Amino acid sequence: MNYDEVRAVDPDVADALEGEVERQQDTLAMIASENHVSEAVLEAQGSHLTNKYAEGYPGKRYYAGCEYADEVEELAIERAKELWGAEHVNVQPHSGTQANMGVYLAMLDAGDKILSLDLTHGGHLSHGHPANFTGQLYEVEQYHVDPETGYIDYEELDELAKEFDPDIIVSGFSAYPRAVEFETIQETAESVDALHLADIAHITGLVAAGEHPSPVGIADFVTGSTHKTIRAGRGGIIMTSKEYASDIDKAVFPGGQGGPLMHNVAGKAVGFKEALQPAFTEYAAQVVENAKTLAATLEDRGMEIVSGGTDTHLVLVDLRPSHPDLTGGEAEEALESVGLVLNANTVPGETRSAFNPSGIRAGTPALTTRGFGTEEMETVGNLIADVVDAPEDEDVLAEAAQTIDELTAAHPLYE
Repeated sequence: MNYDEVRAVDPDVADALEGEVERQQDTLAMIASENHVSEAVLEAQGSHLTNKYAEGYPGKRYYAGCEYADEVEELAIERAKELWGAEHVNVQPHSGTQANMGVYLAMLDAGDKILSLDLTHGGHLSHGHPANFTGQLYEVEQYHVDPETGYIDYEELDELAKEFDPDIIVSGFSAYPRAVEFETIQETAESVDALHLADIAHITGLVAAGEHPSPVGIADFVTGSTHKTIRAGRGGIIMTSKEYASDIDKAVFPGGQGGPLMHNVAGKAVGFKEALQPAFTEYAAQVVENAKTLAATLEDRGMEIVSGGTDTHLVLVDLRPSHPDLTGGEAEEALESVGLVLNANTVPGETRSAFNPSGIRAGTPALTTRGFGTEEMETVGNLIADVVDAPEDEDVLAEAAQTIDELTAAHPLYE
């Protein structure tokens, strides 16, 4: 891929863009929220639709000249309905957080109550963190994982719901490796007359492929990101029933956003079509199998895996038992130096700062897209362990970097 037209106008940006292509080719992307989209999705996202303002919805735009924008958005909506079995879909949110905002704006007033998973236990900023608009506009109480098992403590959740009397309960996560019991949470929500928002930002693709239980038809609202495990154009999505359709659409536009990013909607449409093919089901299954292999490999090397394993695409490692003097930030930095990119992450019972926490989070979607199977994941797991065991040993780092060069060469991107 080249950027000749960009280079002719702006060589500095062209250098950065080409550098990013090389970085992605030459490193292993293991940040759990990242993936590599197809060239078809890249082309759609870079299309002429970036020029078109399309405020409103198909057939009800505020500007003329939207016939092709309508066509693309309708395709994205219909494909999403087929993928997830939803009655109503809004594909305009710019991100997963914007999708959550759409639900909150539609259903809550300032000062209403949200019950959600604590960030350090795997939750997300947009579920009520004080630094986020949710924590500033709403009253928030948070449930946790069981410190012994690493699984969500559903009994605590139920007790908190009865005490706190929330207006909405949020399920979903950014760093929880186990399947979520959406039906259990829905029962709690109904028992306290609360709404239920299931945020599947990380697992949209796994849910679409049947590799994770679906909250669609169970929760009142389902939100997600469209660029993680679903591997479509970057953005967000809201799914709900016809009962709430009008409220959700009004909350997204004009409530929280102006014109949709129609080039991103085009990328969503193309990615959704790819996800409807049989090969995607095989891909999603391999993502989960690769994560299980990674978790087992790291555990065999003496690392503490939160919850003892994974049901999803991510593995969360608590470094404190095996490497008490090494922070997640230091591990992240050492791993990136050899070409393996993951992120430091808080863990249940976190004792350090969120900016330099005690754990690391690793995901398998992007490596699976590159064609990695369980054999390669064992190699990667051992590489992670080698570097974490000796983050300042130049010989170990050099050997790891060499192996990563061989892996990336054997599994090229965008040939």
